[in-house]
Amino acid sequence: MTTPKSLTIRNALIFDGESPELIEGSISIRDGRITAVGREVEETGAVLDAGGRTVIPGLIDAHFHAYALSLTSARNETGPLSYSALAGARRLAATLLRGFTAVRDVAGGDVGLASAIEEGLYPGPRYFFTGPALSQTGGHGDIRAANHGGCFHGGHMCEVVDGAEDLLRAVRHRFRTGASAIKLMASGGVVSPVDPIRVPQYSAAEIRVVTEEASRRGSYATAHAYSPEAIRHSVLNGVRCIEHGNLLDAETAQLMADNDVYLVPTLVTYEAMERRGKEVGLTEVGAAKNREVLEAGRNAVALARDAGVRIGFGTDLMGELEDEQLAGLRLQSEVLGVYGALRSATSTNAALLRRGDLGRIAGGSCADLVVLDGNPFHEPSILWDESKTRTVIKDGQIISTGTLRGAAGSPLNVPVA
Repeated sequence: MTTPKSLTIRNALIFDGESPELIEGSISIRDGRITAVGREVEETGAVLDAGGRTVIPGLIDAHFHAYALSLTSARNETGPLSYSALAGARRLAATLLRGFTAVRDVAGGDVGLASAIEEGLYPGPRYFFTGPALSQTGGHGDIRAANHGGCFHGGHMCEVVDGAEDLLRAVRHRFRTGASAIKLMASGGVVSPVDPIRVPQYSAAEIRVVTEEASRRGSYATAHAYSPEAIRHSVLNGVRCIEHGNLLDAETAQLMADNDVYLVPTLVTYEAMERRGKEVGLTEVGAAKNREVLEAGRNAVALARDAGVRIGFGTDLMGELEDEQLAGLRLQSEVLGVYGALRSATSTNAALLRRGDLGRIAGGSCADLVVLDGNPFHEPSILWDESKTRTVIKDGQIISTGTLRGAAGSPLNVPVA
């Protein structure tokens, strides 16, 4: 479904992405941009009557993986790229229907996927990608077990690169091919076979060459890091964002706040793997690592909040677990409240992306919106309940209506005049 160049959404409760106070009124849209918000808005073009429902900015998932087809790293890294791209396109389309109008892919993706979305070859959210994440030998992005005698230099989601000179070349290559940021593996991880979670990865000199080159390009580096020691190592060497951060302590949270470093928690992936690990082939080693970070994740978010860290929102879901994406809002709401979770997934993530025209409902912002079936501040489950109707709007065009179990097939009970 599409709308004309002009659209007015009237009779709405509006969460603007920043203020906890909802605005009653209308939103005027022209040529994909919001032109006016409030009570005194002239109606132009098509009219969507929200019927008192809540309109929020399009959601942003800042830790997404288009190529994460399974929990088996070898499949994700070494299968045919054409298959990964086609499967990734389907994952991106499903993400858009959930109301995520932008994603940041922090291990994989390429300019081909981004260009295809921009050109309308297939539906998808705004797509910001890092290209393959950078991993040291034996680090989180190295898929080889200890008894694996073969070579692995990299695949679709990760590349093994050691040494400052080679890292510099790799960073420059990513920016040449359209990356919006750089991803480093700075500690062990759950699904990787030989790296303890707490041990920092990459030397200070290696991290520094990446962060300095990214900064020169007007961008930044983000780091996969769980432990306080790995987070400190990253922050002190110029990393601007920490992914996961589950084992964060209060002192390290304060260091992040003092250096204006973002945290993008991914609470849902651990909860989903705990419930569905056997279904998706999680190894015993992975399950043990997952339990360690699962128990600490919520506490880390609370510590970051108390220290004043800017907290974004991400999901990091792989394989069949992708359908848990909206559950991430539930988990983050349980720690930060509905307002905190919504702000994380809208204006805070937009600031992380350095896109002031996303994540907000204000004049000049991109017309990426979600019309929810009620008021999430009164009934939080509206955010994640797939049986509730929602209308997804991207670039001022109505992408889908109805419930997620039949999106774009059953009309929302909201007339468009």
